[in-house]
Amino acid sequence: MAIGPKPGLCFEGTHIVNVARTLAELRTLRANLPEPLGLVPTMGALHEGHLSLVRRAKADCSSVGVSLFVNPAQFGANEDLASYPRDVERDLRMLEAEQVDVVWTPEVSEVYPPGFQTWVTVEEITQLLEGARRPGHFRGVATVVAKLFNAFQPWRAYFGQKDAQQVLVIKRMAADLDFPIDVVVCPTVREPEGLAMSSRNVYLKPAERRAATVLFRALTAAKASFEGGEHDAERLREILRGVLNAEPLAEIAYVSVADPSTLAEESGKIRSGLLSLAVRFGKTMLIDNILVGEQEDG
Repeated sequence: MAIGPKPGLCFEGTHIVNVARTLAELRTLRANLPEPLGLVPTMGALHEGHLSLVRRAKADCSSVGVSLFVNPAQFGANEDLASYPRDVERDLRMLEAEQVDVVWTPEVSEVYPPGFQTWVTVEEITQLLEGARRPGHFRGVATVVAKLFNAFQPWRAYFGQKDAQQVLVIKRMAADLDFPIDVVVCPTVREPEGLAMSSRNVYLKPAERRAATVLFRALTAAKASFEGGEHDAERLREILRGVLNAEPLAEIAYVSVADPSTLAEESGKIRSGLLSLAVRFGKTMLIDNILVGEQEDG
């Protein structure tokens, strides 16, 4: 059953969002767009975090493309693929308001046709943190992003800092496979109380949503300690765990103080680091992170 409008549908207002369902339609629409093009890959269920990426792309580029595709290859057997929030019509209205130039909303069979058997695997950096917790997840991410890069042929692609490991995987993949694409990392967008915006936040019950603000409190407490002179990696992990353990609804999956480039866990005194965590609230796993210290470019 088709979801969403036909290619070239005109919404009320002054701008036309060109919507492609097939790769052939996308390439036809893409060929008529001014260069350079910025790409914002998404799984839909858009929120202000996604829109901030669109706005950055619009500021940098002559045209902007967005993908709306819930990628089954990055979900594990017991994860939330079936229940992942979907509302393509709503997403398209939001993208129309932002004056996006082309949107691709493919079916799964368009991205992974019968007989599909080619996968992109990034090695070392995917074995840690989310990769250890979700085996095969980053193979699905790297493969679909490589396909999106080929489909859209962007100059730049925009991702949020909230998914820090994903960003590193995509940067590694783009460099190793010689994609002539600049991967741009944009700041995490947060709710007023500090909770990082995520499509999965809709799963949270009211009490869980209130409890989930502990992620940002933990990260900011550790960052404040670092800036106050506490540079010992294990002590910073203890601070993260201590704040999280004070919240009864928080079930820790991991806390990490890692090298921002390799994600290898740090020990002893550090000059910079990526503080990250994964915490379950009820049935919902949330991730967040914050950088401390001086970061190297790239």
